[in-house]
Amino acid sequence: MLDIYHNKSRFKIGIIIFALFLATISLYYTDVLVKHLSEREKKLIEIYAEALETMANTEVSENQVLVLQNIVNANQSVPVILVKEDKIIDSRNILIPPNISKKEKNRLLKNELAVMKKQYAPILVEFGKDSKNFVFYRDSDILYQLRYYPYVQILVISIFAVLSYLAFSSARRAEQNRIWVGLAKETAHQLGTPISSLMAWLEYLKEEPSLKQDNVVLELEKDIKRLETVTARFSSIGSEPILQEEDVYFIVLGITNYLQRRISTKIKIETKNDLPKQKKLLLNRHLFEWVLENICKNAADAMESRGHILVHLKEAPEGDVIIDLTDTGKGMTKQQMKKVFQAGYTTKKRGWGLGLTLAKRIIEEYHKGKLFVKQSEIDKGTTFRIYLNANINLQFDELDIYEPNIKA
Repeated sequence: MLDIYHNKSRFKIGIIIFALFLATISLYYTDVLVKHLSEREKKLIEIYAEALETMANTEVSENQVLVLQNIVNANQSVPVILVKEDKIIDSRNILIPPNISKKEKNRLLKNELAVMKKQYAPILVEFGKDSKNFVFYRDSDILYQLRYYPYVQILVISIFAVLSYLAFSSARRAEQNRIWVGLAKETAHQLGTPISSLMAWLEYLKEEPSLKQDNVVLELEKDIKRLETVTARFSSIGSEPILQEEDVYFIVLGITNYLQRRISTKIKIETKNDLPKQKKLLLNRHLFEWVLENICKNAADAMESRGHILVHLKEAPEGDVIIDLTDTGKGMTKQQMKKVFQAGYTTKKRGWGLGLTLAKRIIEEYHKGKLFVKQSEIDKGTTFRIYLNANINLQFDELDIYEPNIKA
């Protein structure tokens, strides 16, 4: 069975091809039908012209006149204009507004006549030897509507399909969000008990004078605090985050120093700060640290425990903050760059593929910023860019890749 979720591109292409096939069939069938009706209308006007000519040039009985008049009156849909020496003598099946002036009526009929001259050659009708008249005509309004009907049909179906797809995508995203939020809060709840137990054991160890300043105990205390931070992060998912003014560089420096001691010694994390001194923005410290940690850990995995990570902070002309995180890892293809933030996408043997998805949500939904892959090159590395707004109320379109107009 085809896995629609993991083969979305092929599934979409299949739907498009099927829709194009249906559209082609509809257009072809309508075109054939229009040609048949056009030929039928042409034949109707030819008979109409013959009836006019017969009534004018032939002595016929009353019954025959009645038949010919019925033939003339049979044309209830095709617009016709009878012309003699460039003068309009009569017209039929042309919508003329009531209470219109004679001048306006002539102008309307002349416009109709111009259209008819472009569409079909006139039919000669002789009323006597020296009286040459011409019957001009065009397609009926029904034929016009039929000719454009498939395009209207395709447009309506397309709009319905797009709205249905957007509704389905929105419902799926909402369901995914509920799952993530539920998972995050359950994880925070499950972590609460062992953390409390660890804190109790830590206090027990500190009561021993010889262990109070022991390096193992001190590092254990740091890791317990770290677990508390992780629990706070998971608890914040799905809730309205509390944003406070924070020193951006101070947070970045703190998380990079923490990670440096806990990843391979063959990976160096370097921080370059080009921000004004003590540059502050409204941030949720726990969630923002989580974003940095996710990106740096992914970079470390991509470098296979050997390489260099540069975290470069700079200010945009508008006062916003840009953070570029560049690694010397394997890099990504264009296809991978498109999928890297999708839920469930991962190149690791282990992992759920939620880290970067949550990171993007934290930056874009909670901090109204932007997180995207700035550039990537195979076997040379990748740069992720975080764009943080000085004005937290500034909104971005989720579908646009926004990049400020500054030099990298």
